[in-house]
Amino acid sequence: MNGGSLGGKQSPRVREIRQTEDRFLSSDIFEQSSHEFPPRNGHGTLREPARDVPIYHNCDVLVVGGGPAGTAAALAAARTGADVVLLERYNHLGGLSTGGVVIWIDRMTDWEGNQVIRGFAEEVFDRLPADAVAGPDRSLWGVRDEALAKYWRLRTSAFHGIVTWAPTIDPERMKLLSQQILIEASVRLVFHSWMAVPVVEEGTVRGVVFESKEGRQALMARVVVDCTGDGDVFARAGAGFENDIEEGDVHHSMNTGFMLGGVDMETWLAFRGGEPDAFSDFMKLGREALGFFQPPYVSWRNDIALFLGPRQSGLSALNVDDMTEVEIRSHRFMEAHCAFFRKHAPGFQNAYMLLSGPQLGVRHTRRLAGLGRIERGQWDLGEVRPDEVGVSPSVSPKFPVISVPYGALVPIKLDGLLAAGRHISCDANSHGFMREIPQCWLTGQAAGAAAGIAANHGVQPRKVDVGELQSVLRRQGAFIRSGNDAPNATADEAAGSSD
Repeated sequence: MNGGSLGGKQSPRVREIRQTEDRFLSSDIFEQSSHEFPPRNGHGTLREPARDVPIYHNCDVLVVGGGPAGTAAALAAARTGADVVLLERYNHLGGLSTGGVVIWIDRMTDWEGNQVIRGFAEEVFDRLPADAVAGPDRSLWGVRDEALAKYWRLRTSAFHGIVTWAPTIDPERMKLLSQQILIEASVRLVFHSWMAVPVVEEGTVRGVVFESKEGRQALMARVVVDCTGDGDVFARAGAGFENDIEEGDVHHSMNTGFMLGGVDMETWLAFRGGEPDAFSDFMKLGREALGFFQPPYVSWRNDIALFLGPRQSGLSALNVDDMTEVEIRSHRFMEAHCAFFRKHAPGFQNAYMLLSGPQLGVRHTRRLAGLGRIERGQWDLGEVRPDEVGVSPSVSPKFPVISVPYGALVPIKLDGLLAAGRHISCDANSHGFMREIPQCWLTGQAAGAAAGIAANHGVQPRKVDVGELQSVLRRQGAFIRSGNDAPNATADEAAGSSD
C-alpha cells in the first residue's frame, strides 16, 4: 500500500522532524489541504424552537471534560468538601493519556532529579500496579551517565544526557484507577454526554446544557471548570482566547495514535541504538515506500509498540471535516506502517494492529486569555510567581523550573469559570510543554481546588484567597514554593502585582 498517495490523491508536502536532544519524539509532519469528501453544500440557518430543558443535577463544582486535567480537578474539588460532577463525552477518564494512547507521560522531574509535578501525579503512580508502569527507578532520576542516558533515551526517559521520570503506562489500568479514585471521593460521573452550550447569566457561567441519549439536559453549578482541552466552554461563554496555530510546529499538529502488538521492542531498540547506519537506511526506505514515516516508541510492555504519528498539519481540530479527514488518514497510516514494519523492521515480523486511539490526538486549538500568563520571556528568570499553584519542569537544563500562576486559569472578565489543561493562558512557545499530561494534572488540581474553595465560600474564582488555595494544594501533596505572595491576595491582586 502506498500510504503517501492517500487514496490516489496528490502526495502531501512532508516536513521531516529529526531526532535531537530536545526533540526525540521524531516524526514527519505533512501538510495537505484536500479532503476525502466533497465540500459541504449546506447554507442558510434553521431556527430552533424555544423549549424548557430539564435540570439533571445541581452541584457545587462542575468539571467539563474527564481528561488528565478534568480527573485531577474533580478529585481536588471533591477533597475540599464540594459536591462535584464530572461530565465526559467518552466512556472513560484519562483523555489522551488513555483514549488517545499517549501512554508516554512527559517529564515530572527537574534536571537534578527532583519531582516537581506532584500531588495528583504522585498519587496516580503510587497506586498504579507495578506491571502497569515502565520507567527508570527513582534512584536514577537526575543521573548524568552517558550509558544510562542512552539506554533511557531510547525508552523516552532521558533528555540532554540526563535520566528523568517520564514513564509509560498501561492505558486500561489508568482508566480503571482514574474512575476508582473519583468514585472513592464521591464524584458523580456522567459518561457519554457532550456539553452543548454554557449557561451564562450577566457575565457569569452558571452551568451547561448537555446532550446524551436522554436528550438535552442542564447541569447547574456554582463554579464550572473547563477541562475540554479546546476551551469549548469558555469560548462559547464569551471569554477571550488565542488560536495562533503554526502549521510547521510539531506541537500544533494532529494524528490518531496507535499501537502494534506481537513485537519484540528490545530487538528493535538494539537495532535502533546499535546500528545507526542501518537505521538511517531503514528510515529512508520507509519514507520512499510510504511518503511519510514515524518510528515506534516503547510502551509499558516489550510486546507492544507505540506510534504517535505521522503528524498532520494544515487542518483544524475545531472543524469536523478536518477532524474526520485526520481519522481517515491515520487509520490508513496504521495499516501501512504495520505492513512495512512486518516486512522490514527487526522485532516486528509478527506484528499486528492492536489498537487505534478512540480519541483524536489534538495538540492545540485555543488558549485562554487569562489574568496571568506563562510566557517565553519568563523562562530565564526562575521567579516564584506570587500566585504560584504549581511548578513545571523546563524544556532544557539551561532554564530553571517554571512557576505556574493561578491567574493563568482565570478568565480576564468571565466569572463562574476556571480553565485547566492544554488551553490555559500562555504563549505559543510555553504551550509546547504546558499542554503535556503532567502539566494538565498540575493545572487541573489547582483549578479544582480553587473551584471548591470558591463554591464553599460563595465567591467568584477570581476572588479566591491565593494563600488559602496554596495551603489547600500543599495539603493535597502539590509542590508549591514560598514566594512573595501577600496574605489575603486574590487572583486579581496577584495579576496586578506581576504586571
